Amino acid sequence: MTTLNYTYRLYPDISQVELLNEWLETCRLSYNYALRELKDWIASRKCAIDRCSLQSEYIMSADCPFPGYHQQQNNLPSAKKVFSRLAALPSQILQTNIRRLHDAWDFFKKRGFGFPRFKKYGQMKSILFPQFRTNPITREIAGGIIPPATLLGWQLKLPKLGNVQINLHRPIPDTFIVKQVRIVKKAVGWFAVISISSDIEIPQPIPHGHCIGVDLGLLNYLATSDIFIEPGRKFLKTAHSRLKVLQKRLSKKTKRSANYEKARIKLEKQHNHTAFKRKDYQFKLAHKLCDMADSIFVEDIDFRIMAKGFLGKHTIDAAFG
Repeated sequence: MTTLNYTYRLYPDISQVELLNEWLETCRLSYNYALRELKDWIASRKCAIDRCSLQSEYIMSADCPFPGYHQQQNNLPSAKKVFSRLAALPSQILQTNIRRLHDAWDFFKKRGFGFPRFKKYGQMKSILFPQFRTNPITREIAGGIIPPATLLGWQLKLPKLGNVQINLHRPIPDTFIVKQVRIVKKAVGWFAVISISSDIEIPQPIPHGHCIGVDLGLLNYLATSDIFIEPGRKFLKTAHSRLKVLQKRLSKKTKRSANYEKARIKLEKQHNHTAFKRKDYQFKLAHKLCDMADSIFVEDIDFRIMAKGFLGKHTIDAAFG
């Protein structure tokens, strides 16, 4: 089984944008409510068996079950009758939202740190549509004529949202089917991360043809065994002065005000611009390396350890991973 993720730009209309923002806020509230149940159950078990706190103690019945994933998911139908806001969302979005919380909880138990946190206002940035019966990507037909592959030629059909215009700049292979779609909100617009899968098995690569070795570094981004040197690029450092100005302006605004939101969006757009430049550069560099050789060997280094050193900021900016 081969699974790939393709990212496309979405262009929802005004009503769809309002509906997506409402869904994100509802997912944030349901996430925080489920996390509150989890923390209350844990707080009720913190009391020592022979004494209680002099200040306060959270009391819960001893036979009260742990609010696990299946229990909280089974409580969703009854919660929709009490909170009509939950009924406006597709049921699978709420289920995957609860799944996200318990994935974070399981990860915390596995490594011993990183307890799930409450989501602040506007911090929920994505929702997941986990499955589709048919292909949600369709071609718009006007007057019986299929238009060329332009922006308005393709649509993404989502439950309770309708058809959303999508820039399908990269066609999906015929042998792949759409498994799930994640809608991501960024300052520059909306994006769809489409997960596709196929039964095709990718064979293990065998060294062949012209081979080169690649060494990574901070002074020079990379050097190959063919004496090709790519100079270092510092994307965050070049934009640091602008980020400093925008962050200072944001710190002086009143939180949750209209001016605060405008300043926050400007800062987020600057971060998106830096990330897009880095990603575009790395794709072009990878394409250049593929044109230089048939087999490429890269050193096996755990860059997470490098990121914890005194050059951590520059290591993360280089994004070798």
